[in-house]
Order: sequence, then C-alpha cells, then structure tokens
Amino acid sequence: MNRLFSTSDVHVRDRFDYWHSVASKAILPHDLRNEAKADFNGSIEGGTIADLTLVAHENSAIGVSRRKHHIALHENSTFFMCRLSRGNLTLEQTRETALQPGDMVLLDPRLPLSMQFSSGSRFLIVMVPRKELEARVGNLNEATSRTLSLQRGVIGLTSAFLESLPSQADRLDLAAGQVIRNQFLELAALCLSQDTGSKPAASSAKALALFRIRAAIERGLTDPSLNGERVATSAGVSVRYANKLLAERNSSLGRLIHTLRLERCRKALGDPLQRHRTLSEIAYAWGFSDMTHFGRSFRKAYGMLPSEYRRVQEF
Repeated sequence: MNRLFSTSDVHVRDRFDYWHSVASKAILPHDLRNEAKADFNGSIEGGTIADLTLVAHENSAIGVSRRKHHIALHENSTFFMCRLSRGNLTLEQTRETALQPGDMVLLDPRLPLSMQFSSGSRFLIVMVPRKELEARVGNLNEATSRTLSLQRGVIGLTSAFLESLPSQADRLDLAAGQVIRNQFLELAALCLSQDTGSKPAASSAKALALFRIRAAIERGLTDPSLNGERVATSAGVSVRYANKLLAERNSSLGRLIHTLRLERCRKALGDPLQRHRTLSEIAYAWGFSDMTHFGRSFRKAYGMLPSEYRRVQEF
C-alpha cells in the first residue's frame, strides 16, 4: 500500500481539511465532522490487486455522512467490503450496526450512510465489482450494513484473508493478482451468503473447498508421506470430490502436491539467503525423497536442472 496522505506532512490548522479532501477523492464524496478533542490526526493509504482498489485510513474521532447529493455526483459500480482493524465503529445504512476490531461489513455506495469512528480507528475498504459479487450471491439488499462478526465460521477466515491483502497490494504480478482477487471474491460471497441465510452459489462452495484443500497440502508439504487421502480428510472432503474440483483446473491431488513442492524448491533455490543449503537439503526438506526424480521433474517444470536454475539466479 502506498501512503496517499498523512497529517504529519501539513500544518496543524490545515490537517482536517486536507484529510477530508484526500478522503473524498480516494474513497467517495462525503461530509465530515471532526470530533477529536485534541488536534486531528490521520493518514490514508491506497493500492490495487488486479482490478480491486484497496484504501485504508487511520484517524482521530470523526463522523462521516454520505447523502443523496453526494450519491448523485457519479454512478458507482462497486460494493465496499470493509474491515475494522482497530478502534470502534457505529454506522447506519439500511440498518444500524456496530463493529469491533476484526469485524467486517458490506456497504453500498449507492445508499445514504452515516458512520461514527472512535479515535485511533483503522478501517480497510476493498472496492469490489458489483456485478461479480451479485452474480455469486444474488440480491445483496439483506447483506448490506450487517455486522459480519469475526467469531462466526467462514467469516473469520475471510476477515483474516482481507487483513492480509494490504501487504500484497501492488506487489503481485498479473497472474498472481488475478488468483488472489478471485479467491477473495469467492470467500466474500460465501460469508455473505452464510450470514444472510441464502444458499451459497456453487462457485463459492467450491472455492472454500479448494481453499481448504490447498491449505491442507501447504501444512503437510514437508512430509514425504503426504498423499491425497490425508489431504482430503484434513480438508473435510472426499478424495473423489477433491480430484473432481481439481480436474476442472487440469490438476489432481497428487499433481498439486507435486507442483507446490517444486514451487517451494524453486523459491528456495533463488533465495540469496539460502545459498548455503545444498540441492539435496532443499529437496528433502520439501518432501522429495529421490534426487533423480526431483531433477527430472524440476527440468520438466522450469526448463532447466535445479543446479542450472541456481546458477542463473546468482547473476
């Protein structure tokens, strides 16, 4: 995330007005009330992952209101999936609600909104394509401005995923960014469907199963005895169902285990801090038990032997 603005860069008397101006441009037009007893302080950061725009702001106590004349200024084709990282927040859109740190909420920029932030608040906003989220969940009227509590099942998983996004903003290549973007949309759709009692879209249920499968593999990659049956059991699905999901992505449990092991080895071989480690040490550490098989697999995947790849990375 890149810093867009900080009150530390301007004179005390101008801080609130400058912050309001930047926030109105980076997020949406709104009215703002300074309710801090001391001098106002705040900062705004921004970044992107694929076509998702992320904005995070920290601030003293403020009141925010967005009314019909603000909404009329421009058409908005997004929903805001938001997470409170620090402080307390009360808001009203289609209903009144309150958030504690870790809680999330879906906001609709097309509707009037009022918000009250406590001092020291940090709030993360992800601007999500409206049509894509509605395609996954359906009508989102009932989901808007409902507290998505951190303690409730998949919502906690989604909150943790959302918390991790700012550290990756503007750092991922196009392919990786698209994968992360799609995973977030699927998780967001799943927790919104769960919270409103709607039947999750099939794509959302599949996304959660795939997420669990991959997580189970990641946890066991260093174990040479890891197999598809253990992964499926850990992910809470059958081997047959797991392989069916992966087949849609031209993969399988065995191939995914193998691919992820190779990828971990490739990263280790290109890491300057791991140059002291031998090829065999790295391969065995990530679950390979046959160096000949490892070498052939690596060359098939990356076009050169592990030793050649390491030499190339050193220059």
